[in-house]
Amino acid sequence: MSRPPLPPFTEETAIQKVRAAEDGWNTRDPAKVALAYTPDSRWRNRVDFPVGRAEIEAFLSRKWSRELEYRLIKELWTFGGNRIAVRFAYEYHNDSGQWFRAYGNENWQFDADGLMDLRLASINEHPIAEADRKFRWPLGRRPDDQPGLSDLAL
Repeated sequence: MSRPPLPPFTEETAIQKVRAAEDGWNTRDPAKVALAYTPDSRWRNRVDFPVGRAEIEAFLSRKWSRELEYRLIKELWTFGGNRIAVRFAYEYHNDSGQWFRAYGNENWQFDADGLMDLRLASINEHPIAEADRKFRWPLGRRPDDQPGLSDLAL
């Protein structure tokens, strides 16, 4: 299975890859998202270290069962060869109605078919008031006219 754009990345194809990842995660569909990773992909995500699509899918299922109304924006930081670095922010609320904004950085490495074989994430978050939310588009893909992270000064 091939997942274009393929490495080595140009600035244009790296931006396309980042947006494709953002769009996938905003579906909140663990099975669909897991297909962007190699069958033996390795992750570091806070205190979780999933390996392989099955563990990634299970991790994402748990994540999105707790992080309700999840909305994400990713932005290219840098790229080279088969690697891309991104920064991101996402907002969600828990089952008590408390909203949070999380910020982070990810380092991605891809195989020749454009599947991610390594994802290293560093993430922190803090509670926010509902009135302080910035990501208010309808659930799903971020509309093209919705500002990105730099536009929002995040």
